[in-house]
Amino acid sequence: MHMATVNANMSETTAPMSSDIDMEVVLDAWRTATERLQQTHEVLHEEVRRLSDELEIKNRELARKNRLADLGQMASHIAHEVRNSLMPITLYLSLLKRRMADDQQGLEIMNKMEAGFTALETTVSDLLSFTAEREPNLRPFNVRKLLTDVCDSLAPQFEAQKISVEIDAATQVHFTADTDMLRRSLLNLVLNSIDVMPTGGDLLLTAVLGPRGLEIEVADSGPGIEETSHLKIFDPFYTTKSNGTGLGLSIVQRVAEVHNGSVTASNCPQGGTAVTIFMPYRDTTEAAA
Repeated sequence: MHMATVNANMSETTAPMSSDIDMEVVLDAWRTATERLQQTHEVLHEEVRRLSDELEIKNRELARKNRLADLGQMASHIAHEVRNSLMPITLYLSLLKRRMADDQQGLEIMNKMEAGFTALETTVSDLLSFTAEREPNLRPFNVRKLLTDVCDSLAPQFEAQKISVEIDAATQVHFTADTDMLRRSLLNLVLNSIDVMPTGGDLLLTAVLGPRGLEIEVADSGPGIEETSHLKIFDPFYTTKSNGTGLGLSIVQRVAEVHNGSVTASNCPQGGTAVTIFMPYRDTTEAAA
């Protein structure tokens, strides 16, 4: 009788201990599952946020492209009509100047009219360049020579405004791109720099051939980009100039995009603005060369 009582007591004391252990295991498993679910929830939440951001960017880009397409159609029609009217007017103006060769005051007026028509022709050219939807005509070219040619074409303006120009590019660097498109882009960037340095300054053109492609930077010592304008400078028809078309940087961006590249603008630490055009290699052969 005594042994039976002892065994019964032992059974009563060990049973709750086993039950406590089982409960701990269940609670640990529950905590582990809860933590995993929380981690999964956080990962899914982050992925949803990332996809939402990407979708918003894509939607903005699509809206921008649709807006540019509409603007392009309108601008192209207007530009062609204006150019068709400009051609005979320019011809008649040239004939009038010959007849008025002995009239100095008359010639001065005619020269002012000619300057006005030249400015209008520039606007038309900007519109047509902006609306052009052609594929780039790719061919190898010497990068330093292109930069030099652009600067040489504007040498009189540099001298008149006392702008110091420096080109930092290796002599034998070659790249494959549409030279005419790129020249137009660089011309727009350099002209922008000239406009913001009417009383003199420094202009630096840098070209670097890296592992991913070509980077060309045009940096000036002008006033820089205003904070309110920073996000709008590449929008078509946006300009802070009283006589600007607002298409210069839009053309630069368009040229970069048709080369699968990009363009960025920022203020320099020492003052002024730097605009960088990046164009990737077209194939691995070019990158290896």
